[in-house]
Amino acid sequence: MPKYAEDPAWEDVVPIPQDDGGPNPLAAIAYTEEYSEAMSYLRAVMANNEMSERVLDLTEDIINMNPAHYTVWLYRAKVLFEIDADLRAETEWVNKTAFRHLKNYQIWHHRQLIVDKLGSAEGEADFIARMFEKDAKNYHVWSYRQWLVRRFDLWEDGELEAVEELLKKDVRNNSAWNHRWFLVFGKDQDGAMKDKAVTDREIEYAKAAIEKAPQNQSPWNYLRGILRLSAQPLSTVKAFASRYASLDDADSVNSSHALDLLADIFAQEEGAEEEARQALSLLAERYDPIRANYWNYRASLLNGSAGEAKAKGQSAAA
Repeated sequence: MPKYAEDPAWEDVVPIPQDDGGPNPLAAIAYTEEYSEAMSYLRAVMANNEMSERVLDLTEDIINMNPAHYTVWLYRAKVLFEIDADLRAETEWVNKTAFRHLKNYQIWHHRQLIVDKLGSAEGEADFIARMFEKDAKNYHVWSYRQWLVRRFDLWEDGELEAVEELLKKDVRNNSAWNHRWFLVFGKDQDGAMKDKAVTDREIEYAKAAIEKAPQNQSPWNYLRGILRLSAQPLSTVKAFASRYASLDDADSVNSSHALDLLADIFAQEEGAEEEARQALSLLAERYDPIRANYWNYRASLLNGSAGEAKAKGQSAAA
C-alpha cells in the first residue's frame, strides 16, 4: 500500500525506482511494496542531497524495515549533523533500535559516530550494562566498549571493576577476559609488563578463576599471556598446573588445559621429553581425542627438537 505517494509532505519529490537491470532482470530481489516505495523516495532525496527532518523520518522508516542497510545509516548521520539535530534524542532512539536488533553492526557504527560528535560518554556505561543483561558476549558491544575506553580515556573509570562483576557472573565469558587484558595491557603494555605488582596481581587473578572452573580455557590462556608478556618461564606455574593434571595419577586429570601447559613446560625442560610425550599422549587418547592429530603433531615436534639440538651439538664440536 502506497504511503509516501499519498502523503502531501512528499508530493514535491519524484521517486527513483529500483533498477534491477531492465524489464526482465535475471535475479530481481523481491522487496515488499512498502520497502520499495520508501527506498525510491530515499534515492530521490539523496540525489538532491536533501537534509531535513522529513528525511530523518524516512530513514527511520527504512531502518525499521531493514536495520542492516548501511547506506541508510550513513545518510541519516550526515543529515543529523547537517541540520544540527538533537543527538541526545538520537541516542535514545538508537537505544530502542539496538534492543530490537542485538547483533546488528550498523547500529553500533552509527552510535559511535553520534557519541563521538557529542564528545561525551555520559550514560553509555548504563546502556552497555543493559545490553549485557541480554547478551554478555555480544562482540559488537564489546568492540564499542573498547572504543569508548580509548576515545574518552576511561581506563581507570570503573572498567576493571565492571569486568570483574561480569566474570563473577560467568567466569567462562571469554569476551570479558579479553576486555580485562585490554584494560590492563592495552594503554601502556611496556609499563604494565615491567610492573611486577600488576603482573603478580593478574597471575593470581587467573589462578583464582581457574580454581573455580579448571576446564575453562579462558583463564589458562590469560595466564599464559601474562607469563609471555612479562618474560617469565612457563615453569613458574608448574606446581600450580600439576594440581589439576598430575602425570602420577592419569585418572585424576581435572583440566586438559593444565595438561597442555605441562606438556609445554616439560618440552622446555632438559631431560623431561618423556613427560612431555606422556602429557600429549593423554590429551590425544583420553582428554581431548577430538584434536588427536594436533596433539600427535606436537609430540612429533619433540623428536624434531631433540634431533635438531643433537645436530647443533655435533656441528659445534666439529
